[in-house]
Order: sequence, then C-alpha cells, then structure tokens
Amino acid sequence: MDTISLCLILIPALPLAAAIIVALFGASVLREASHWPVIVAIGGSFLCSMLLVREILAEQSKQPAEATGFERVVTLWTWANIENAYDLKPTAPSEDAATAMTPSDAGWKDFRIDVALRADALTSMMLSMVTFVATLVAIFGAGYMHGDRGYWRFFAYVGLFVFSMTMLVSVSNFVLLFVFWEAVGVCSYLLIGFWYTKPEAAAAGMKAFLVNRVGDFGFALALFLIWTTYGTLNYHDTLRDGTTNPESIAKVLASSERDLVNVYGADAVAKKSLVRGVLGQLRLQDGLYVGGAVATAICLLLLVGACGKSAQFPLHVWLPDAMEGPTPVSALIHAATMVTAGVYMITRCTPLFMMSPTAQLVVAIIGGFTALLAGLIALTQFDLKRVLAYSTVSQLGYMFLALGVGTFAGITGGMFHLFTHAFFKALLFLGAGSVMHAMGNVIDMRQFGGLRKLMPHTHWTFLCGCLALAGLFPLAGFWSKDSILGAVHEKVHELEHEHHHRAHGSDHPPAHVSDPSLSDKVVVSPLASLSDAELVRFAWIYNVLYYSGLFTAFLTAFYTFRAFFMTFYGEERIPPQAGHHAHESPPLMTGPLMVLAVCAVIIGVIWMRDGAKTNLLVEYIGHTPSLAAGLVATTRPAVGEFHLTVAALSSVVAIAGILLALYLYLGERTEANFLRDVFELKGVERFTDPQWVLKLEQVWWIGQPVRWLRCVGLGFVVTAVGLMLGVLSMILAIPLLLGQFMSPYRLSQNKFYFDELYYGLIVWPLRLMAQVCYWIDRWIIDGLVNAFGWFPQAAGSLMRSLQMGLVQFYAAAMVLGVVVLLAARMLWAG
Repeated sequence: MDTISLCLILIPALPLAAAIIVALFGASVLREASHWPVIVAIGGSFLCSMLLVREILAEQSKQPAEATGFERVVTLWTWANIENAYDLKPTAPSEDAATAMTPSDAGWKDFRIDVALRADALTSMMLSMVTFVATLVAIFGAGYMHGDRGYWRFFAYVGLFVFSMTMLVSVSNFVLLFVFWEAVGVCSYLLIGFWYTKPEAAAAGMKAFLVNRVGDFGFALALFLIWTTYGTLNYHDTLRDGTTNPESIAKVLASSERDLVNVYGADAVAKKSLVRGVLGQLRLQDGLYVGGAVATAICLLLLVGACGKSAQFPLHVWLPDAMEGPTPVSALIHAATMVTAGVYMITRCTPLFMMSPTAQLVVAIIGGFTALLAGLIALTQFDLKRVLAYSTVSQLGYMFLALGVGTFAGITGGMFHLFTHAFFKALLFLGAGSVMHAMGNVIDMRQFGGLRKLMPHTHWTFLCGCLALAGLFPLAGFWSKDSILGAVHEKVHELEHEHHHRAHGSDHPPAHVSDPSLSDKVVVSPLASLSDAELVRFAWIYNVLYYSGLFTAFLTAFYTFRAFFMTFYGEERIPPQAGHHAHESPPLMTGPLMVLAVCAVIIGVIWMRDGAKTNLLVEYIGHTPSLAAGLVATTRPAVGEFHLTVAALSSVVAIAGILLALYLYLGERTEANFLRDVFELKGVERFTDPQWVLKLEQVWWIGQPVRWLRCVGLGFVVTAVGLMLGVLSMILAIPLLLGQFMSPYRLSQNKFYFDELYYGLIVWPLRLMAQVCYWIDRWIIDGLVNAFGWFPQAAGSLMRSLQMGLVQFYAAAMVLGVVVLLAARMLWAG
C-alpha cells in the first residue's frame, strides 16, 4: 500500500478508533483521562494530512505542464452493485454521427457504489485544516470540560464528529457524501444538546437537527436527479466526463437543432433542457451536454442542502441557538467542520454549477444577502457567543458569494477564506470560552468590563482574532476577504466586457479567456448562453452584491470590536457568578489560543509571492481536477492579480467600523445609549405619552403662553390645541406600536423576527395539523375500529342481564313472546 492510500485510510480511522475506545472504557477506566485517546488520534490524523499534502505536491511536480491536476481514488470495497440499473439509450436514433452515441455509452449501465476515498488538492487542504483545528479544540476542551459529569461522553462525541467530517471530505461519490453529511448532522445534534438536562440545549439540538433535515431533503432530491440524468454518482464520472474533450465540444457546436430534435424531441429542445455544448462539460451522451433546466434544477437542489448545513438564508436560524452547547463544540462546529460542509460540497460540484449561470447567481445572491443580514443582527446582540455565531453566518455568506461568482478566482477565493476563517474564528470562539470559564459561565457582555487586566493572554489573542476577522493588513482575513471582493469586482467587469464585445462585434476574445494554454483549443465561454439583457441584469446584480460586501465588511469590523471593547475595556465589572477569584484560564486553555493567534496573523500572508500576485495556496487548490479543467479553467487568468484598489477600499471601511466602535463603546458608552435611543424611536414614544405631554407646561416658552391665554379668557384655545394633540397621539399610536417592533434597533435585536415568523407560518400550523390528525386518529379511526369490538361486548352484556335464573321471569317472557308473535301475525294477515 502506497503512502497516499495509507494516509487516506488512517486520517478518518484514528478518530473513529479513539471514539470507540472512549465510548467503551471512558466511564469505567479512563474517566478524567478520556481526552488522551482523542487528542492523540486527531493529532495523528493531522500529521497524516500533512504527509498527504506532501505526497500530492510530489505527484503534481511529476506531471507534465498540460496535465489537469492530480487525483487518486482508493477503493476499499464495493457497497452495492446492481447490474443493468440504468438505460442510456436515447428515445430515437440520431442520423448525424456527430451526435451518435459511442459503443461504450450505449446500452444499460450498472448502479455501483464503492466505498472509495479520494486524494486531491481540495481534499488534502480540507483534511489538514479540519484536523489541525480539531486537535487544538480537543486540547482546549480538556481544560474547559474538566470536572463535567459527561467528560468522557464529550470526547467520544468529538472523536466521532471528526471521523464523520474527515470522511465527508474524503469520499469519492455522492452517496457516501450524503451518508456522512447526515453523520455530521447527528454528531452535531449530540454535541449541541450535550447538556440535555437543560431545556434550552435540548431544544437547540432538536432545532438544528430539524432545520438541517429541510436542507437534506433538497440534497437527496439532487442525488436522484444526478443519477437519472448521468447514470452515475461517482465524482470522477459525473464531474469530469467530457470536460477536456474540445473535439466533442466542436461536434456539438457544429450539430444542428434538427439533430437534437431527433434524439430528444422538440419539447426538450424548446425548453432548453439540452444545449449544444454552450455550457458543455457534463456528457449525457457523446456530443450532447446537459444544461438549462436540468442543470439549474440539480444545482438549486444541491444549494438547498448546502444552505441547511452552512446556515444560509433562509435556513440560518439553527446556528445561533447552537451556542447552547459547550464552547469547544461551538469552535469545532462553527469554525472548521460542519458549517464548512456546504461550501466544500458546492466547490466539489463546480463543474455542475458552471453549467448554469442562473444557479450561480442564486448562490451569490443568497450568500451576499445572508452576509449582510447576519451582520446587521450581530450589531445588537449582547451574548458574546451569539455575536460570533452570527459572524460565522455572515462569513459563510461571503464564501457563498465567492462561489456564486463562478470563476476560478471566485471559487478559489471562497476556499481560501474558508481556510483562513477556520483559524481566526476558532480562536474567537475559544477566547469566548476562556472568558466564560473565568466568569462563571456568564456570557452577557453587559456584565463584563475591563477584563484585559485579569485575562491578559485571552485579551491579546482575542485581539488578534478580531483584527483578522475585521480584515486588516496583514492578518489572514485581509487576504482572503480581498480575494472574494476582488473576484466579485472582476465578475462585474467580465459581464460588462462580454456585453460590450457582443454589441460592437469585436474580434477580440472575451476578457475571461486569458489562459494562453487554451489558444489552440476550442474555448466555450461560460457566459455564452446568456442573452444581452441577461448580461446587463447579471452585471447590475453582481455590482450590488459587491457594494453589499463592502458594507458588510464595515459591519463586521464594527460588531467585532464592539464585542471586544465591551468585554475587555471600560470599567472593571465581574459578574457575581465568577466569585472573588476571577483569573486567567489555565495554560491548557491559553496554549491553543496562542497557537491560533499566530495562525490568525500569518496564515494569509505566508502564501503570498510576487507582490501578492501569486497565492501558493490558491495555486495548490487549483490543481484539483474539477477546477483545473473544463469551463472553470477558461476563467483562470494567466497571471495572478492583487486587487489593490479593492483591498484599500475594504481596509478603509474596516478601519471606519473599528473607529466607530471605539467612539461608541469605549469608556462609559453614553454615545451608544444615545444611538440606541434614536433607533428605538424614543422621541415618537415620548410625544404620545400623556404624562410627558403634561410636563411640557413646565417648559417656560410653552407654559408662559398657555398661562397668558388663560388669563385673557382664551383658555378654550389651549383646550382645542390639547384635543388636537390627543387626536394626533391616537393617530400615531398604531404606527408607534408597529414602530416599537419594527424599528431598526428592535429588528436587529430580535433577529428580524425570523424565529417568530417561522413559528407562526410553519411550526404552529404543523402542530395544529398534528393535533387535528391525532384527534381524527384517536376518536374517528380508532373509534370506528373500537366500535366493532364494543358492539359484541354490549350485546353480550344485554344477554347476560336477561339470564336472571328466575322461572317466573322465563315464563312471563315466553307468554310475552307468544303475544307479540300473535299480534304480528294478525297485523300481517289483516
């Protein structure tokens, strides 16, 4: 067995073995030492991940220049094999050899699911990041969870969680991806509801589980559609078939609409369910490529699954409530593992999304809107962990925005931000856990103040995380955020250039086809299927998303340093729950903070070369086969570019956000209270308050004219004015009540009422429907069934009551019976 295969097996196997050991022996044998197997196992997985990266780099260096990346699939065993499960034959034969099926594609195809692991650049990057952060989180958890009754159970769950996540990013087909997609969901349910005796924790775990089921339903439908469309669920079959065959693309471009009608019928062609290679990279049969409605449906269903797992609108509501779990769980789930699964899945399915610019635009819109929405909500939260939770939702929105750009720069920029975000967001969550540990599990920032003197290590490491999250030079967030905003900015120019190119009939190629290695090949633009009107509309939307991203950068810097200043600066305040011995966390907890702080500072800049024009990590990710070939490769620039203007602008808005937070929240925070009063419409509320209106008479420039009017006998004027003010107050009362709930501050503070909205529109109707169904089942369906049992019982009871054992009663009954029979006979005869 070679090194790559061995590493692929050991990386998930080690955490699984540790989880089994702790589950079996943690309660009885290991007890307070239950953390050791998990820490050692995850640390070993990290070393194997780094060895895997080295081996892949060595294999990449051996490949020729024209190679489209390196990949290795290691098949362990066959899980399912159903012969002749799918018929690839078209409904009618094609008369043109250009669209005829090849012998290898004709006939039936087997449904085969192999338990196989995949090694490529994208997988190795995800594995190294997940295992490194998980190792530090496990070390921190050993100090944070010390003394907890479920200590061993916590580490068993963590080991199982890391196993599920490493398998999710390692598997080589959609079926196993879905299996471990569900596995991380189950593990997150166990970890979020770890303190299940707390009603809030139990409800949060159930909420996360149920909301993710909505997204998983869409994911499952996407898998069915992929299978019925392509006859395979393997990545290397589905995502690469036909991507590097320019001759096939040329055949398709040369074929006529009549050929498509002959094969698939006029209806399919009219609905543009099939396009002639314009978006061509997923082959349904030789020379014909799926696009239009089919591609969009598959991509949107995949997006539903990704939105659930990565907490994107409208399935974002579960993640803030997940803060009820232990803080190391928050760092693990919300930094490097579960929430990144959706971003990884969309990146892995890049060739699918490249077929549908419409689906890409939807991804970008959802990402940009979620980033802005979560940033607005984070402005007014006082729970430190919830501020970080909404920050995570916002940063994931940035990643989705980047993936929705649909260019090489956007996709790799999104993954670069995923990589850097894992480090500084884990640092911030663990820093919040350090504060909670010292403050008696209190997390309300209004009860904190001046903690920098008590917790200097936590203070300085938390500052590094805040600076990185705000995106200040030269920390990690600066480079990754610039790559995203720069990619969106370039997308706008690309769309505008394409429209200008068509309008003026220029002979120059589109701006995004810039790789000289493609000069001798047939190049198909990913934008070729868009009409001129769509190009203009798409350019306008992406431009709005670009400026929305800049504004979100301002919000990010503001709410991040708002939390920092409220916690570590101002007058020293310690909650009573902390007692009189509040102090810095032990080295077992501050050690991982220091390591992550160093990473937050250098993990972005260490990859930069040639004046930041070359990003070594992006170059490494770019060797993933699904990113190194096909249409996405046509968007890869020949020379890297550093967007100096975009970086400067985003830095300026970030600094403005920090300065505003400094002004409002440092010191006594009177300005912040004033700002809150403004946003809560205090002036309108006072105007409609009768007591406040009566007090106006005490103001000399109001009271003096009133007294003068009364003295000269014009008191009725004062009365009339008072009546008018009363009527006006009544008129304003209705919008005031609405304003109290819909003011900007209240909207942000109450999370735009999404929980209440979902409860009113979804949860309550479903509960009512369930109660009605229960009543029908209990009293109608069960009642009818039980009636057939009650009738014989009632008849038997009646018969038993007649068996009295008295001869006189029996004789009287016989006489009565004879009388009844005679009477009936006489009536019948008459």
